[in-house]
Amino acid sequence: MSAPLTRIRLSAAALALAGTMFALYPGLRPWRDEATLQGAQEAMSSPWWVATHLFAMIGFILVPLALFAVRRVVEGTRAEPLALTAAVTAWIGAGLTLPYYGAEDFGLHVLAAESAAGAQLDLLGLAEAIRYQPVAMTTFGVGLVALAVGAVMAAVAIARSGVLPRLSGALFAVGFAAFLPQFFTPAAVRVGHGLLVAAGCLWLATALWRATRPATPVTAAPSATLSTAPAS
Repeated sequence: MSAPLTRIRLSAAALALAGTMFALYPGLRPWRDEATLQGAQEAMSSPWWVATHLFAMIGFILVPLALFAVRRVVEGTRAEPLALTAAVTAWIGAGLTLPYYGAEDFGLHVLAAESAAGAQLDLLGLAEAIRYQPVAMTTFGVGLVALAVGAVMAAVAIARSGVLPRLSGALFAVGFAAFLPQFFTPAAVRVGHGLLVAAGCLWLATALWRATRPATPVTAAPSATLSTAPAS
């Protein structure tokens, strides 16, 4: 197996892992009524709070790597520029999204643990201040929108390329387009969304894994050799 094909398959495996992480994130997240002090303490102080938010962060890191593999597979086709733009856009989106997840994961966990241990903290007020801090909310929202745009562009590039199955990026795009809105839905919907993203990642990962080879770049034809016979 060639080195480029090996890298593509590693990226496919990474995307499958990302899908698993996105399914486990809401599936194992401790769901409580976080509008109440007891519910916030139970949810945010749980080790599963840390683990599941970390699962999501791992997923966000892995997805752009897979989109660079999509660009490699469609190299030499008319879809290559769009696929590259999709990968870079998703990369930027993941970078903007991760700091917010870090604050949610580690910051709120520490505050909840201290509150549960009896520390005199306004846990609900502090949690709201962290979650709705204007710059944090803006970067988080822009990051998720960028990820959605990158996923949609990747799906369009895949459909145009003729190299991968035409619809293999469709479910992936739908899942990431719904990532921001799903935060405003009940727990059951969020769990379902995690499964949707996982299915989209696994479908695209399977298509990447089955790619027989990366597209061969077009090379220039060899130029004719000029005669350099010595002058008489």
